Amino acid sequence: MLSVQDVARSYGRVAAVRGVSFEAPPGCVVGLLGPNGAGKSTTIRMITGFLPPDRGRVRVAGFDTVEQSAQARRRLGYLPESAPLYAEMSVRGYLDYRARLYELDRRERRSAVSASAERCRLGEVLHRRIGHLSKGYRQRVGLASAVLHDPEVIVLDEPSNGLDPTQVVEMRGLIVELGKTKTVLISSHILAEVERVCGRVVVMIRGEVRADGSPADLIGRTGGPGAYTVEVRAESEDPAGAVRAALVRVPGLTVVSAEARGAWVYARASGPSGEDAREAIARSLRTSGLLAREVSRERPTLEGVFMHLLESTPEGGPAARGLSGGGALGGGALGGGA
Repeated sequence: MLSVQDVARSYGRVAAVRGVSFEAPPGCVVGLLGPNGAGKSTTIRMITGFLPPDRGRVRVAGFDTVEQSAQARRRLGYLPESAPLYAEMSVRGYLDYRARLYELDRRERRSAVSASAERCRLGEVLHRRIGHLSKGYRQRVGLASAVLHDPEVIVLDEPSNGLDPTQVVEMRGLIVELGKTKTVLISSHILAEVERVCGRVVVMIRGEVRADGSPADLIGRTGGPGAYTVEVRAESEDPAGAVRAALVRVPGLTVVSAEARGAWVYARASGPSGEDAREAIARSLRTSGLLAREVSRERPTLEGVFMHLLESTPEGGPAARGLSGGGALGGGALGGGA
């Protein structure tokens, strides 16, 4: 269980984090998103115990990261963006070294190294030097060292950074597997990956939580207007005008363009993000005596949510309170202003 309660942190007069709150129960993967300067890195440093908050509390598995720092760190695994690896050491030697730092005895170390190597699929490179491994394998070694002591909470900072497509898929599988039993928090700029692996997303802008919920829920409420493409047979003197007239009769639909090209009219329209107007469009075209070859809707994405929130935040001031919701994982959004 990870609990972040009204944490704030400033650097001199610059408020990096302003009253951020969220909770993540076991068995979930939570994505922490935000543009550069949003306060993500400072929030992660407070969660992992590298920085104390000026205000508020962070609890890892019930232990306060300031007042009970040692207990909290024993239950936390952290993979920074640049994993702190020793190139001259073998994979097994490095993992054994990390196990010693976690104060595991000899029997526990042997078992922990074997288990983490198997979980991160490192068996075939255990005896190779880390410096001779590919970027993907080095990331796996970093992840294996983060889960070596079987922590309850795992924090991953840009885990797919620099990986090729095959390695990204492999890392995605490892994260999903860990998220079945652990609390996993991911900070990433790769929105498509976050959408694939995270059951919940927390969006930070200018040091505050602007949205908190499942990707599907956030996309449904803030993915921007739905975009539609329509292809209709041109069968009248003014085919583009006929298509435009049929589309404007659909409630909530705005015609962006309608152009006749040869035997077909190609039109684009937009409508409310939370609704699917394809059936209404098809009915209106049919009622108008028009033959539709295609009525399609572009799928909203997490990127659309992110850009909508970013563009709707006023320049030069704190972020306004954004979207929140319990999402699929419960707990609700506790985020708010400073």
